[in-house]
Amino acid sequence: MTECNNNCSLCQEDCDSRQSDFVADATKQQCNNDCSTCSLDCPDRDLKVKANQYSNIKKVIAVVSGKGGVGKSIVTSLLASAMRFKGYNVGILDADITGPSIPQAFGVDGFLFSDGVSILPLESKNGVKIVSTNLILKEKGQPVLWRGALITSLVKQFYTEVIWGDIDYLFIDLPPGTGDVSLTIFQSLPIDGVIIVSTPQHLVRMIVEKAVRMAEMMKVRILGLVENMSYIVCGDCGKNIPLFGDGNIEELANQFNLKVLAKLPLDPTLAKAVDAGTIEQCSVEGLNALTDMLEKI
Repeated sequence: MTECNNNCSLCQEDCDSRQSDFVADATKQQCNNDCSTCSLDCPDRDLKVKANQYSNIKKVIAVVSGKGGVGKSIVTSLLASAMRFKGYNVGILDADITGPSIPQAFGVDGFLFSDGVSILPLESKNGVKIVSTNLILKEKGQPVLWRGALITSLVKQFYTEVIWGDIDYLFIDLPPGTGDVSLTIFQSLPIDGVIIVSTPQHLVRMIVEKAVRMAEMMKVRILGLVENMSYIVCGDCGKNIPLFGDGNIEELANQFNLKVLAKLPLDPTLAKAVDAGTIEQCSVEGLNALTDMLEKI
C-alpha cells in the first residue's frame, strides 16, 4: 500500500478512509459562503435569492392556505392596506400566477414596465406597490398556461428584478396548496413568517394541517392561524352568528403549538369592495391584533 498523502482524487487504493469525490473536491475549493459561484452539490447549499441593489426589503410575510376559497387574498389585501394606513411602506407580490386577484382588489390596472433588466411595480391609490401576472397580460381574462418551471422562475423574478425601493413589509399572496410555487418561495425567498388562513369547516382543517406541516418541514416560521369567515354579524342585534358552525381552529392551534391570531367575520361589503377595487377603504373586526403582531416581528 502506498503512503497516504490525503489526496484521494489521485489515489487508486480502495481504503476504508477514502473520502468521497464530493469531500475531495471540497478540500480543493474552500467555501466562501457564496453559493452562486459554487458548483458543488453541498448539503449546506443556500438556495436563497437576493433582491436587487435598488430594493431594501425589511420583512417578508407569506400568506398561505391549504386550499382555495378561504379568503386568503382578501386577508393579504386587508393586512397590506392596514399596514400602509399605519404609515409603513408596503408591497404585495402576487405569487398566485395562474389565479391572480390582487390588482382587482386594489383597483390597479395597466402594465408593469420593464427595460429587460428591471421591473417597476404599479401602485395603488394609497401607495401599496403591487406586482402580478395580471399586470403583464394583454387581456385580463387570458389564462396562464405555463408549466411549473416557468411559473416558479417568474415568482423569483418578481422578487429579484422588481425595483421595490424601501419596503417595510412585503406580503406574498401564495396560491392554495403545497405545490411548486410554495416550495420555491419557502426555499428561495427570505421569509420572516407565514400566516395560514383557514375557515371553520372540518374538511379545511385537514388541508390546513398539510400547509402547517409543509412550513415546519421547510423550517419556515409560522406566525399563527387566521380563521376567516368565522361568523357573521347580525344586522339587527349585532350578535356574532357562527354561520358555518363552531370552528375547531383552537384545537388545530394547540396540536401544533400555534397562535390563533384572529377570527375574521364573513362580511359582504368586502366582496363588493374587491369588485369595485376599493379594498383599501375596508377594515374588519380583529384586524388590529394582526397588525400589532406584525409590528413586533
